[in-house]
Amino acid sequence: MSELDTTSEGGRTGDALRAAHLYYMQDLTMDAIAHELHTSRSSVSRLLSHARASGLVDIQIRSPRDMPGRIEEAILEQHGVRAHVVPVPENASDVDRLERVALSAARILGQFFDSNMSLGIAWGSTMGALSRHLIPKQTHNSQIVQLNGAGNMRTTGILYASEILRRFGDAYGAHVQQFPVPAFFDDPATKNAMWRERSTERVLQMQANMDVALFGIGSPFAEVPSHVYAGGYLEPEDFQSLSRDGAIGDVATVFYRADGSTNGIALNERSTGPSFDVLRATPRRVCVVAGLSKLPSLRGALRAELVTDLITDESTARALLE
Repeated sequence: MSELDTTSEGGRTGDALRAAHLYYMQDLTMDAIAHELHTSRSSVSRLLSHARASGLVDIQIRSPRDMPGRIEEAILEQHGVRAHVVPVPENASDVDRLERVALSAARILGQFFDSNMSLGIAWGSTMGALSRHLIPKQTHNSQIVQLNGAGNMRTTGILYASEILRRFGDAYGAHVQQFPVPAFFDDPATKNAMWRERSTERVLQMQANMDVALFGIGSPFAEVPSHVYAGGYLEPEDFQSLSRDGAIGDVATVFYRADGSTNGIALNERSTGPSFDVLRATPRRVCVVAGLSKLPSLRGALRAELVTDLITDESTARALLE
């Protein structure tokens, strides 16, 4: 007869915590834990898996000899950015590369976000992948803030952006603040008028007071299309305008050149993303990038001084140093 309580989620969590403490803190074997808990070895294995998946156990690997660690040190020295390099096979597709980086980023993010903090999220393909792998961490008095509008001519964007934000809110027990405006206004004057509305000013003030900003990098060259380029947000004339202005990527639908500059890029006058001054004022700015095709855009973001923490795959990290 098993003593384990499998009838409730709370009971399962308690059993997983007991098993994890015996395994990781007291060095008991799974057979010994099974004997102590009066259950089977396979049940212990499932409890340990649940402890890792639910965030009860946080496993970190630190080796002074590993290659990713040396690359991280070199990136810090060369770019002044704390890097987290994810080992991914050289022959991996960009789709697989993104999933692996997103999985690692989801586990790392819990180190950056806690109670009484505000986290700004820029929606996109990378954030969508990351949101599916979040490890639950209960916080209090915390909030998730949407950084840029998501509507376009085909959709309000509410379902797409809100689903990403909901996953973050559920994972951290945080209040979610959506930003119900289009990704791009048709007329800069309309944006300026909207920005004077008190309801909009409140969200903009929340963005200006973020503790952490989390974003991917949009790139027209990526094998995994950036959502802003593939989701119906840009018209043919917009692409032509970006080409004329020399834009090579975007962060939260704010476009920049290879040198990190944004001045004179016409589409930014209609964009609803936060200015780079707002982002640079955020204490921690976590950029998640996967794939060599995004390297030019990543270099531009680094030159714009948008990044304090970089999470990327090993191939991209190596190329960044070359």
